[in-house]
Amino acid sequence: MPSVYARRIGVLASASALAALTTLVSAPTAQASPPTPISAAAARSYLATVTPAAEGSLSGYSRDLFPHWSTVSGTCNTREAVLKRDGANVVQDSACAAVSGSWYSEYDGATWTAASDIDIDHMVPLAEAWRSGASSWTTAKRQQLANDLTRPQLIAVTDNVNQAKGDQDPGKWLPSRTAYRCTYARMWVQVKQYWGLKMDSGEKTALSNVLNAC
Repeated sequence: MPSVYARRIGVLASASALAALTTLVSAPTAQASPPTPISAAAARSYLATVTPAAEGSLSGYSRDLFPHWSTVSGTCNTREAVLKRDGANVVQDSACAAVSGSWYSEYDGATWTAASDIDIDHMVPLAEAWRSGASSWTTAKRQQLANDLTRPQLIAVTDNVNQAKGDQDPGKWLPSRTAYRCTYARMWVQVKQYWGLKMDSGEKTALSNVLNAC
């Protein structure tokens, strides 16, 4: 069973005080995970149609060209919506900040009780998307990718694991929790398929190897 870590110690209010001081903010219904990705069979079928292409350069790239986090409703932005969706018993204050709850990181099997320990990972990293075709998009389209709640493009995970992933594709990085790799590959393929992003040969091979074992 995964352990619950507490790397950062905060001041805890009593349950009654917390209830009096905080307001539950509307957000997408909690499902504790991103949208269910396409099946392994569908992902394999799509990969069979992909002709690998060399990645473009990062010339001109900036995260500012993928504006995030966008407002979802009221004071809630995309990050806060994902924290609410992917967590358990998440309570948000009137500014939509998560003040309590727990989050299970699918990448490494760790559970966290502080939102500050959680990053929202872009399944297909923004720099990877730039190299794979998004460099030619409008800023508005890049913003849609960076805040995509409909596809499995966003997931709450351990912050330093997300930072270790960086902008690497599956040919260079996969979750250490092997039980999640099939889901991860399905998510990656769906996002790339939907957004029409290219794949290089190492990326396609790695995805095929994972999906063939699903």
